[in-house]
Amino acid sequence: MAADDTPPVPAPAAAADSVVETTNADSNNVADNGDRSDRGQKRGRGRDNRNPNRDRNNPNNIKTGGFGSNKRDFQSKRDQVQDNRAAKRRKVIDGAADGNSYMSIPFSTDEIAAEERRPKRKVAVLIGYAGTGYHGIQINHKEKTIEGDLFAAFVKAGAISKANADDPKKSSLVRCARTDKGVHAAANVLSLKLIVEDEDIVDKINSHLPDQIKVWGIQRVTNGFSCYQACDSRWYEYLMPSYALLPPQPQSFLGKKIIDAAKEKGTYNEYMDRLDDVKNFWEEVEKNDIQPILEKMDPEIRAEVIRILHDTADQELTDDGEPSKPNTDVTKDVEMKDTPAEETAATEPSKDGEVVTTEATTEATTTETQPPAAKVEREFTPVELAVREVKAAYVAAKRRYRVTAPRLEKLQEALNQYLGTHNFHNYTILKSHTDPSARRHIKSFQVNPTPIRINDTEWLSLKVHGQSFMMHQIRKMVAMAVLIVRCGAPMSLVNESYGPRRISIPKAPGLGLMLERPVFDVSNKKFKELGKEPIDFGKWDKEIQAFKDEHIYKRMFELEEKENSFHLFFNQIDNFRTDYFLWVTPGGIEASHERSDRTAEKIPKALQAELGDEADGVAEDGSSN
Repeated sequence: MAADDTPPVPAPAAAADSVVETTNADSNNVADNGDRSDRGQKRGRGRDNRNPNRDRNNPNNIKTGGFGSNKRDFQSKRDQVQDNRAAKRRKVIDGAADGNSYMSIPFSTDEIAAEERRPKRKVAVLIGYAGTGYHGIQINHKEKTIEGDLFAAFVKAGAISKANADDPKKSSLVRCARTDKGVHAAANVLSLKLIVEDEDIVDKINSHLPDQIKVWGIQRVTNGFSCYQACDSRWYEYLMPSYALLPPQPQSFLGKKIIDAAKEKGTYNEYMDRLDDVKNFWEEVEKNDIQPILEKMDPEIRAEVIRILHDTADQELTDDGEPSKPNTDVTKDVEMKDTPAEETAATEPSKDGEVVTTEATTEATTTETQPPAAKVEREFTPVELAVREVKAAYVAAKRRYRVTAPRLEKLQEALNQYLGTHNFHNYTILKSHTDPSARRHIKSFQVNPTPIRINDTEWLSLKVHGQSFMMHQIRKMVAMAVLIVRCGAPMSLVNESYGPRRISIPKAPGLGLMLERPVFDVSNKKFKELGKEPIDFGKWDKEIQAFKDEHIYKRMFELEEKENSFHLFFNQIDNFRTDYFLWVTPGGIEASHERSDRTAEKIPKALQAELGDEADGVAEDGSSN
């Protein structure tokens, strides 16, 4: 039986229409044999003329035996494809997925036979989701994804039959824009074949979804519609704390390199002018926030604290790319303080402040015969407590920063450098300067001049509109623009990054990225001509805004408050002793490390997360990579 929900049709037509992975040549071999035979008869040399005993009950001319055979019927091409796909799927599930798969929901033969067969229709499913806790949108066997939860909800709601629940390909699943690990979407679109006879099918599907995933609506589309191919452009929003625009601390590795290069090039005054209102920020923090804390300490503790802070700010990388000295950060200390002991591994401090993990004791490891172990209370040494206090003061000072209009104007100037069509090979992975697909068109990139304040932190909203984006492209574009502003670098760096030289651009935290909406202007005109409803999220504006406030923005703000993601990101960039990011100094691109071969070069492990070379998800919009 064919793997779709439409009533049975003659074998030739079904083979050409319902077997997803069959090539055109294979489909023609199965579906068009009869036509070719008829044409041959008219020319007097058809197959029936050569074989007058041809079985008229076998229109596809399937072989039924031959020399050395067992005189048994062979499988049709269609059945072979189905069996091969099922075998490959089972192999992946049993291997990489350990017998369990988010892409395959099994049902018994009896359950499938007992289900009522209903027609399925090509539809566009309009969705929104918060990506926290998910490994991107694209469904796969092993990781928890947005599509994985949606697929399961479709099956539970009866929108996908039990016969088709073992493979999303049977429903022709396509997504408009792929989003990376942890990335959110207020509005995205899937196109696939669903059973949509029930008037309340949207409510049924939503009843099987977590609160952070929402189906806004389902609309009928033409059979040939693909939301990925039909999408004209995409809008993304990126949120970040305004303190991201603060310059590196002068005692950090990058801060020292910038100052030294500026003095060497004779551009120190020009560099200080670019910093404008923040050029004395860290000096004032040291005087008003840090020195009073240090003065209260015992001399021995103060000396040890200063040593630890110096080591953290001036660390080298080992041959394996790891920091040669420990980097204890206030955020990790706070997390240890706030997390119950039974939920985390017990930790012990070393003499230099490094947190060492010991064997964890959890409730899950206890048995009825073994009573739970006593909770391990975390105790900090006086030096650790002092380091915590100093680092907390630095973070608090950052959060108190309020951006000025001139600073925002500089950021907007940097974002304007992206407008138009450019070669963004340095803003993604595994693409060379000569690859035509690296050329992308940016329609607009705007920073909202009115920041929003959440608790103690001020946030900036950046919105970018482009035809399509490559993996990590938006996050790297944000990082480049922010680094130019915070480091007082010339705007010409952006244009230089379009050139053939390969430079290392870090990717800003995925925490702040959200797909705002895809655009379908051309398709909507065709739908209007055909009397079909356009793909338009406008009718759900109020619901989408409420969803963004409750499930996306709130998660962003709370996660940043808890984990200090942006603080840690820039702290990593500023304090790793490496020449990868020295293009942001007055020495320019020539002062930085040039990557000769992306596919072969060994990237320091400590930089892989920042550079994005070990892809932690999939492309942001589904562009080919």
